[in-house]
Amino acid sequence: MKSTATFRKMKEEQEPIAMMTAYDAPSAKAAERAGMDIILVGDSAGMVVHGYDSTIPVTLEDMLLHSKAVRRGAPDTFTVADLPFLTYGGEIGETLSAVRQLMQAGGVQAVKLEGGGRMLSIIGLLTEAGVPVMAHLGLTPQSVGVIGGYKVQGKTKEEAERLVRESQEAEKQGAFALVLECVPWQLAAHISSLLTIPVIGIGAGGKTDGQVLVFHDAVGYTDGFVPKFAKQYANIQETIVHALETYVGEVKESVFPEERHIFKMDEETADSLYGGMKPE
Repeated sequence: MKSTATFRKMKEEQEPIAMMTAYDAPSAKAAERAGMDIILVGDSAGMVVHGYDSTIPVTLEDMLLHSKAVRRGAPDTFTVADLPFLTYGGEIGETLSAVRQLMQAGGVQAVKLEGGGRMLSIIGLLTEAGVPVMAHLGLTPQSVGVIGGYKVQGKTKEEAERLVRESQEAEKQGAFALVLECVPWQLAAHISSLLTIPVIGIGAGGKTDGQVLVFHDAVGYTDGFVPKFAKQYANIQETIVHALETYVGEVKESVFPEERHIFKMDEETADSLYGGMKPE
């Protein structure tokens, strides 16, 4: 399994880091088989799995459930779990409790937390406690109610300078990596060049040290909105719907199940019980 030291070395050697979300054992297993460097158990599960309109309703119990499933599916891949809404930023004891559960019961190797400002000091406290922390700046979905929606961040001089300062502070506080979401590529490239820790972009252009996408966006397992920055490498939703339509048709036409799908009782026993009943 890779480690935080591995990712720093990958940056030094200019080897891009591939990261993707996963929320259950099958998707995690597929990510591991594909050679993913990092799996993120994202609170984006709230929208793409649970059907919420934001990440706010996602609970620690939800994240524990998803983390356990992902670790069972991908036991040999470095896994990061999002700290859900309001499990940090208050009493540090509550934060440490949430982290302990995600790492001990959930089995993840690191946690990710969103936000700049005073949130960055939490990275330092967790790092001192022995917790690998991934920072997340730019568009921070848990704060969409404050920033006014899902908008590109860092487009003005003032915003860009703030993001540079906060990125440097995240590194100073001990973050082993930084996710930059929905920022201009020039800003992301500049921050990547300033930091010694890897910068992983999502909607941040191709000059960062790695990329992360949401599993459902990448494989086309969605019927809804797909962000501009996401690339669909397949469209499994159409494949699934076609398969299920075929199943419905075969049931209606009594085509399924076929002979090869059924189990049989000894004919003598069947005759004595049911009088030679036929499967068709």
